[in-house]
Amino acid sequence: MGKAKHIGIIGAGIAGIASAIRLASLGHQVDVFEANAYPGGKLSEFSNNGFRFDAGPSLFTMPEYVEELFHIAGEDIQDHFTYQRLSVVCHYFWEDGTQLLAHAAIEDFAREVADKLKVDANLIHQTLAESERKYEVTGKIFLHKSLHKWRTWWSFDVFKALFRIPGLDLFSSMNSVNERQLKHPKLVQLFNRFATYNGSNPYKVPGLLNIIPHFEHQIGAFFPKGGMHSITQSLFLLAQRKGVRFHFNQKVDRIEVDKNSVKGLIVGEQFLPFDRVVSNMDIFYTYKKLLPQQKHPESTLAQPKSTSALIFYWGIQHSFAELGLHNIFFSENYRHEFDCLESGSITDDPTVYINITKKYETKDAPEACENWFTMINVPHQAGQDWDALIKKARQQIIEKLSRILKQDIASLIISENLLDPRTIESKTSSHLGALYGTSSNKRMAAFLRHANFSSHIKHLYFCGGSVHPGGGIPLCLLSAKIVTELLEEEG
Repeated sequence: MGKAKHIGIIGAGIAGIASAIRLASLGHQVDVFEANAYPGGKLSEFSNNGFRFDAGPSLFTMPEYVEELFHIAGEDIQDHFTYQRLSVVCHYFWEDGTQLLAHAAIEDFAREVADKLKVDANLIHQTLAESERKYEVTGKIFLHKSLHKWRTWWSFDVFKALFRIPGLDLFSSMNSVNERQLKHPKLVQLFNRFATYNGSNPYKVPGLLNIIPHFEHQIGAFFPKGGMHSITQSLFLLAQRKGVRFHFNQKVDRIEVDKNSVKGLIVGEQFLPFDRVVSNMDIFYTYKKLLPQQKHPESTLAQPKSTSALIFYWGIQHSFAELGLHNIFFSENYRHEFDCLESGSITDDPTVYINITKKYETKDAPEACENWFTMINVPHQAGQDWDALIKKARQQIIEKLSRILKQDIASLIISENLLDPRTIESKTSSHLGALYGTSSNKRMAAFLRHANFSSHIKHLYFCGGSVHPGGGIPLCLLSAKIVTELLEEEG
């Protein structure tokens, strides 16, 4: 490491916090500025009428990226953060009464699929083995390193990966690959849904994204004690113990640049000098609001956006034994659902996801009640009449869940909060309310994301879900790792 630097970080989202931990652990002085009154960005929590909800991400995978932060900080993670592996990853439901448990143990999952769908159990083994192979060939190279530095490409592992491109399904859609491998329509639909993990369309996104099931079914899905917000809280406290200073309710007004080099930040009309600046703010608003006088990468900023979400946080006065932590209620026509999303609308029969942390944390809801994080995929903002869309979607979700669960869900709702693309944008500065920044539907989408550094402004770096390698907790944590390595290499 070179001389210790004074580093300013814009945004206390999970990537900003992780960057702060890494940089402070290397001896740098770090200040983090957050416009909200709390850390975590989308990974936050709230309570209402005795019900606690994780406001944003609800699935925890790749815990080793969290463990790594404690390790580099010289602490034992067990003293501050614990989690458990799920025995059942997800509960799946269809309108015809089919129910399927995605067991964490692959043998049990394969047996369940064979029993419920009457297909060869080897289909699951073969599909997950293929998912693992694709990840081993590409994931560790292209997710852990900057795609925008030549040295990433001059390695033996990259040359090996390039020779294997024909077997990576870059030129086939996820759906076409799944139809070829799995054949059964319900099984195809189940594996197609992994495209939604980064806001993509399985009928358009390259088949390479079939690496995603590997994260959940082979590396594992987990539940952190205290809920997802405990990830934010444990890392926030770790950063503070490493000397990171957080400034909440402190909106950054501008990144100060002189002669193509970062000089500091303007916060509340006050100039604060910094040797380096890391922006965890959405890349679109970083340029448009904080760098208005600088050259903007217009083609990158104009890339199509990912989908967004409509979430109803319901306090339910009932306990459903057939539901687990993660639950999916599939639409009858999955392709039509994504066609609607592409056109900027919502299907009349959306796939519904319900997360219920009460299943693992009894204090998250009153006795004999459950806290339902009820979500559907919706398009990003494009001038829609959201009030009308939300009213209609709410009724359709309730009717769908009532049919499948054979209960009058409307009568069980005793508490309600709402998150939609408008509030996602206003609370987290996610451009157009897109949850994952740029869409991954194009074959070269990974290469069209903004780099983790500025090619025009010296000492300026970027982390978070709107830049490489992408959205979601694991990739945001990896973006912090990439930023730290780039900053250290610069010296």
